[in-house]
Amino acid sequence: MSLSAAEKPLIAVLKGADCSPPPVWFLRQAGRYLPEYRELRRESPDFLALCNTPELAARITLQPVDRFAVDAAIVFSDILIVPHGMGRTVRFLEGEGPYLTPLRCQADIDALDAEGAVEKNRSLMETLRLVRRKLDGRTALIGFAGGPITIAAYMIDGSGGAFPATKRLIKDDPGLVDRLVARLADAVTGLLLAEVEAGADAVQIFDSWAGLLDDDVSFARWCVSPTRRIVARVRDVHPRIPVIGFPRGAGRRYAEFARGTGIHALQVDQDVPLDMMRDLQSICPVQGNLDPGILLAGGEAMRRRAQSIVTGLSGGSHVFNLGHGIIKDTPPSHVADLVNAVRS
Repeated sequence: MSLSAAEKPLIAVLKGADCSPPPVWFLRQAGRYLPEYRELRRESPDFLALCNTPELAARITLQPVDRFAVDAAIVFSDILIVPHGMGRTVRFLEGEGPYLTPLRCQADIDALDAEGAVEKNRSLMETLRLVRRKLDGRTALIGFAGGPITIAAYMIDGSGGAFPATKRLIKDDPGLVDRLVARLADAVTGLLLAEVEAGADAVQIFDSWAGLLDDDVSFARWCVSPTRRIVARVRDVHPRIPVIGFPRGAGRRYAEFARGTGIHALQVDQDVPLDMMRDLQSICPVQGNLDPGILLAGGEAMRRRAQSIVTGLSGGSHVFNLGHGIIKDTPPSHVADLVNAVRS
C-alpha cells in the first residue's frame, strides 16, 4: 500500500502503507533530557499539576516537534492519571517515581469512579486541543493510556519495581484481579475515546509491565483479553483511528498479542530481534525498536544500528522508534543525529 500525499506519514504507515524513509518519533520524547523541559519543571515542580496545566503541557508536547521535526507529537501526560481520576491517591516523588495508596480489597475496587478517568482529566483534552491547533498538516498527534494490568500493578503495589504484591494477588485471588482489570479497561476505553474526540490522530496503549505475566494463560487473561475489549470499542466508535499496542517484555508473545487484540500496529521493545520484527510485519505494522542505551551513546554505532533497522524493515510498514523511553541523560544532539540518520 503506497503513501497518499494527503495523509500524515505516521497515520498512513499505521494503516499499512510502506513509507521510505519511515516516519520517526520517540517514546518519552518530551522529557528530562531536554533543557527547555527542565526549565519548565523548575517553574512547576509538581508533576501532576504540570500535566493538568494545559498551556504548559502543550508547550512540553511541542518541544521535541519544534526541535527535531519528528513525525508525531505524543501528548504530555502519564498513565497514572487513570487511577488519580478514579479517586486513588497518586503522588510523584522527585527522584523516586510514583507513589499510590495500595489497593487491597473488593471495597477499594467498588469505590473506584470509572467515569472519573475522563471527567477529572478534562485538562488533558484541552492540552490535545491546544496542540492540535499548533501542528502542521503532516505531523500526527498521539494520545495514550496505560494498559489495564500495568495500571493495576501500580495500584496494588503502590509503586513500580518488581510488583511482589501484584504477583501474590494474581496467585491468591485472581478473581479480584479480574474485577480490577475489567474496571480499568472501561476507564481506559473512555479516556482513549475522549482523547480522539479532542483531536488525537492515533492512540497508544502502554502495557509497560505486561512482562510480569510470565505464563501464556496469565498473559492472555490480563493483557490480551482486556486490550481486545478496549480496541474493539475504539474501533466501533472511531473505525479510522489507529490503535498502537505495546505489551513491553512480551517476548515470543508479541505475535499472540497482535493477532488476539485487533490492534492496528505493534510497538516492540529493544529485545525483539530484527527477523522477528519482519515476521510481525506480516500481521500488522511494527513500531520500534532502537535500544535507548545506543541513543545515549550516540555516534557511528548508533547511526549504523538505525540504518540496519530501517533497511531490515523496508518494504513493509514500519515506524522508527525506540524500544523504550529516551534516557534522561541523553544529549539532544544525539536525537537530532538519529532523526537525520533515519531520514537519510
